Amino acid sequence: MKKIRCAIYTRKSSEDGLEQEFNSLDAQYEACAAYITSQKAEGWVLLPERYDDGGLSGGSMERPGLQRLLADIDRGAIDQILVYKIDRLTRSLADFAKMVERLDAAATSFVSVTQSFNTATSMGRLTLNMLLSFAQFEREVTAERIRDKIAASKRKGLWMGATVPLGYAADGRSLKIAVPDADVIRTIYDLYLQHRNTRVVKETVDALGLKTPVRTLISGRVKGGSPFSYGHIHYILTNPVYAGRIRHHTKVYPGQHPPLIAPEVWDSIQDQLRSDAAKGRTFTKRNRNGARASASPLTGKIFDQTGDRLTPSHSKTAKGRKLRNYVSHRLVRGSAPRDPSGWRLPASELEEKVADVVRGHLNKPDVSAGILVDPTTDETAIINEWLSRFLSTDKDTAQDVKRNCFDIVERIALKPGEMRIALSGDQLARFLEVDATRINEDLLTLASPFQHRKRGVETKLIIGDEPATIDATLLRNIARAHRYFDLVRSGRTFAEIAEIEGVSKRRVQQLIELAFLAPDVIRAVREGRQPVGMTADWLIRHAVSPIWAEQRKAFAAL
Repeated sequence: MKKIRCAIYTRKSSEDGLEQEFNSLDAQYEACAAYITSQKAEGWVLLPERYDDGGLSGGSMERPGLQRLLADIDRGAIDQILVYKIDRLTRSLADFAKMVERLDAAATSFVSVTQSFNTATSMGRLTLNMLLSFAQFEREVTAERIRDKIAASKRKGLWMGATVPLGYAADGRSLKIAVPDADVIRTIYDLYLQHRNTRVVKETVDALGLKTPVRTLISGRVKGGSPFSYGHIHYILTNPVYAGRIRHHTKVYPGQHPPLIAPEVWDSIQDQLRSDAAKGRTFTKRNRNGARASASPLTGKIFDQTGDRLTPSHSKTAKGRKLRNYVSHRLVRGSAPRDPSGWRLPASELEEKVADVVRGHLNKPDVSAGILVDPTTDETAIINEWLSRFLSTDKDTAQDVKRNCFDIVERIALKPGEMRIALSGDQLARFLEVDATRINEDLLTLASPFQHRKRGVETKLIIGDEPATIDATLLRNIARAHRYFDLVRSGRTFAEIAEIEGVSKRRVQQLIELAFLAPDVIRAVREGRQPVGMTADWLIRHAVSPIWAEQRKAFAAL
C-alpha cells in the first residue's frame, strides 16, 4: 500500500494563551493527528515536522510556518496537508488560488478535519471556494465592525487607545493630565505664542534641555530621551487632543478629557500655522483641493553619489515640447557642464517610478504590520484602512496617491545600480495620526535596483526588479570586434578590414578594442546584466584596459 505522507498546519491569530503549556495550536494539532490515525488503513502517515504559526493573521501568506510548509511541498516531501478548519490555512481567496497552483504542481491535496471535504475531488474544491468566500467576507465585516466601533466611540469623545499623548496618562476610556509632562507641553505652546515660529521654538526647546520621554516598549526596547524634532513639535502644536478634543481621520469631536490648552488659543495657533505654511509656498499649480502643488515635487530631495543635489531643469524640443529633468547641480551651475559623473534624469518618469517603489514598500505585509511600534488591534485596523486608501489604484485618486508618496519621501540617494529612499517618520506619523515616536524607524529606509540607459537623446529608467534588457547594439559591436580581430590575426591591415567591411579605418580601430573584454563581461552583456551605463558609445569613448581584473574593477564603479 502506498504511504500518504501527511503534514499538519496550525495557526492562531492572536498571541493570547500561547504561553500556556497546552494552547490552541496544540489542540488543533491533536485533532488533526487523531484524524490521521483514523485513516491509518488508507496508508496515511504523520510526518514529525510541525508547522505552527502563533499570533499571525490568515490575511497574508507571509507566515514562517506556512512558508516552510510550502517549501517542503515544492520539493515533494508532503502528499497531504491537514488543517483543523480551512480558515487556519488562509482567509484570502486570492491567496488560496495561488496556493492551489502549487499544490497541483506537487500533486498534493489537503483536508479540513472539521469540514468534510477533500481538495482531491472537484466537489471538494467547489465547497472549499465557497467556504473561503465566506471566510474572506467575515474578515472584511469584522474589520468594518471594528472601524465603526472606533468611529462611534470617538464621536462620543472617548479615548480609544494607541500611544498616550505626552502630557496625559490613560484613565480608562479617557485621559487625565500627567505632571510634569504637561508642563513641557504648555512650555512648547507658550514659546510658539511668544515667537510664532517653529524654528525658534525648536531652538529654544533644545536650549532648555527638554527631551522626549523615555519609554520601554513591550519588546523591551527603550525609546525616547532625545531632543524634540521639528516634526514632533509640529505634531504637538497641531494635535487637537491638547484642546480637549478627539480626532478621527479628518473629523474632530469634543473629548471627555480636560484640555491642556484653552480651545480658543489652540484654534488661533492653527490659523497662524496655516498662514505661515501658505507664505512659504512657491509652487505653480493647484491640486483639486485648492492647495498649490509643486511642478517638480522631488526638488531638494534627490542627491547623487557625490552628495550633489539634483535640481529641476527645463528645456524644449525642436517641436516646442517642454521637457522636465532632474540634473546634478554641478552640471547646471556652469563649473562642470561635462562632468561624466553627473546625472540628467527625466522628471516625470523618475517621479512615477519613485511613487511605485514607495507604494510597493508600504504594501509589503511585514511593513504594513510593523510600521507602528507595538500597535493595538484597533490601530492595526486603522492602519490597514489608511493603507487601502493610500495604495488605491483608482484613477480618480492617482494624483493624490502620488502626492502622498512624495510627501513622505525625505531623501533619495542615487548611485550607479541603486536608489536608496529614506522616508520621513514625521510625515508618516501625520498621515497615520500618531505620535512620531511610534513609527518604526527600521522600516523607513528602502533600496531598489536603479539603472538608466541612454538611447540617443532618450534616457530609459529601470527601477526595481524589471526584466533584464539586452543591448543589441553593444552585442553586435562586440561580435564585429571579434571578427575584426580574427582578420588582424590572419594578416589583414586596418585599411584592408575597413574596405572589406565597408566602414572607416577609424571605426575598425575603435571597435576592435571590444574584442579584449573579459568573458564574464561579455556573458553579462548577452544576458542583459551589464553594468549601468556600459554602452558601446561609452566603451569607445573611454580607454578600457585589456587586463580583465582591471576591467571588472572599472565596470563595478560605473
